[in-house]
Amino acid sequence: MSKDTIRQYTNLFSVILALAVNILASTLPLNGQNTGEISDRFQVLFVPAGYVFAIWGVIYLGWTAFIIFQFQASQKESPRLKRLGYLFAISNVANAAWLFCWHYNLFGLSVLVMFTLLGLLIASYLRLDVNRSSVMPVEYWSVDVVFSVYLGWITVAIVANISDWLYLVEWNGFGISAQSWAVIMLAIASLLGLAMALTRRDAGYLSVLVWAFIGIAVKQTFAPLVVVSAWIAASLMVVLAIFSLIRRQRV
Repeated sequence: MSKDTIRQYTNLFSVILALAVNILASTLPLNGQNTGEISDRFQVLFVPAGYVFAIWGVIYLGWTAFIIFQFQASQKESPRLKRLGYLFAISNVANAAWLFCWHYNLFGLSVLVMFTLLGLLIASYLRLDVNRSSVMPVEYWSVDVVFSVYLGWITVAIVANISDWLYLVEWNGFGISAQSWAVIMLAIASLLGLAMALTRRDAGYLSVLVWAFIGIAVKQTFAPLVVVSAWIAASLMVVLAIFSLIRRQRV
């Protein structure tokens, strides 16, 4: 069996593992706790409405599309996928590990695992040279968009994860109000979106931010400053996403 074949099947089995753990986390559920129920314990303002987490369905479909694409005969020895190596597979193991940490109340460790996952996805994004490589539409949708959406969501998730942990340890926020901190985090996330628009024309990443920011506005109705800021941030991300699409079509 060639190295490329081993890499292909390792990616496949890692997706099966991650999907299995994600399904069990909801159906068992792990440690008798539902993922959303655990999240609701933390009174933080960067968490979006529950329906927003349906984006995991899109991410799972993306994983499936990527697995099917990489098994095509023409992609077996793809230099681009060779550069990716085993980063995708390792990220799926990290994904599964995070769920165990979360469900077994290891919240500090969950932050470290989430940072690991984010680092793996950033490395994957850079090795694939997402939105800079000249590719056919099928590869764009099966690779570039998949990793853009996944990275976008984990960017949002890690901020929420850190916020949950800080709430747990009763951090006082340097005396800054919770609403102000939420606005600061929205601003930081928006700056990341601006950077992705200017450097990568990444409408997929920006679309995830739009989805998340609207979800925050919908959930945090008792925090008017956060709601207004989230709507402004979402509107800005829409403009940047359109800008990115127009720039991409002109290239």
